Amino acid sequence: MTTQLKVSLRLLLPLLAAVLAISPLAVDMYLPAMPTLAEHLNTPMSMVQNSLSVYLLGYALGLILFGPMADKYSRRKLVILGIGGFVICSLLLPMVNNIEQFLTVRFMQAFISSAATVVVPGAVREYYGKDTAKGLSYVSMIMMLAPMVAPGIGSILLLSHSWQLIFYVLAGYSFIVLLLVMKYLPDAGSIASVGDEKQPVKVKMQLSFIQRYKIVLGNVEARLDIITSMMISLAFFAYITAIPYVYLKVFTVSEYTFSLLFALNIFALMIAHFTNTRFVVRKGSRVMLRFGLTSATLAATALALVNILQLPLVYTVVAIFPLMGSISLIAVNSDALILTKFPEHSGTVTAVIGTLRWGIGALAGPILAFFYDGSAKPFALLMFFAVLVVLCCQLIVWFNNKTSTKMLNKKV
Repeated sequence: MTTQLKVSLRLLLPLLAAVLAISPLAVDMYLPAMPTLAEHLNTPMSMVQNSLSVYLLGYALGLILFGPMADKYSRRKLVILGIGGFVICSLLLPMVNNIEQFLTVRFMQAFISSAATVVVPGAVREYYGKDTAKGLSYVSMIMMLAPMVAPGIGSILLLSHSWQLIFYVLAGYSFIVLLLVMKYLPDAGSIASVGDEKQPVKVKMQLSFIQRYKIVLGNVEARLDIITSMMISLAFFAYITAIPYVYLKVFTVSEYTFSLLFALNIFALMIAHFTNTRFVVRKGSRVMLRFGLTSATLAATALALVNILQLPLVYTVVAIFPLMGSISLIAVNSDALILTKFPEHSGTVTAVIGTLRWGIGALAGPILAFFYDGSAKPFALLMFFAVLVVLCCQLIVWFNNKTSTKMLNKKV
């Protein structure tokens, strides 16, 4: 293994995390600036909130295109394309004059950035192999620093200068990541697996987009895990979409307190990912997923109850903390279970997961708006419903596996 490749491997996980952090930064950094942005563009607050759904929709549609391309074309070139486009759009956003222009550029920003992030799970799977969940947890744990500090950074930039500075800083960050990618990111097939000095060459199967999607969606257990990933993402994006309103308006906390509470919940995600790295190799992704689901069911029930009863803020904070950690355990292990089933189609798998995840995430805003009643109940009940659907899916998987085991034992 060459010295250059060894350096690349040492930098691989932080670099992939930096690439993956681009979208959370783009989503979370401007959350504190939403009221100011609405005033500047002379538009209702609801239109600015919808920019989050527009971003998620653009990202989901981008994954549909770039996912299968990641299985066929240069991974490195896709990352450069995605980050380069993100830089340009970030520089254009401060120049918009109305909400229509803002929404259009945000859509373009999300669409093109998906070309970069879609390759990350495949790169991790190629490096970690059967321990993909551990690798994804490491990447996610590093990446979680971004949403933890993003609202705080956004608040500081807003108070010190303007909302425009938030997007200029985003452009600067992504440009630095682009330079690092161009220097250090190896292409597919040049990464040695953990514990393996040989460098496996990835075989590029000449399949059409449709054929690749059929292979992934044709697996029954994979479909249930995909629905699990999708619905747990609905719970997560319900939180992301509603939490500025819940904390700032319903419970009337300050922007500074909001940033601290938001960071606290991101800390919960990081604890969960750290826990996963320690136990997933011994216990397996399915066991860790079920552990997270048990905790999520209890926490989501508690969150729904405290908001139905309209209890003080502290009860909501205490309920959300374990719920967010549980959500991360479910998400990372469901993704790993799906990725390891299709080693030659990691880009397509990522596209399927991401498209459904971000696509349903885009529905969180309209759903919450439809059930809006001025309280925190809609977001709490939506998170509870999403976790309930995940519970049903995993009970089916458990029942199917138990039935298969019994049939196999009878044959033996």
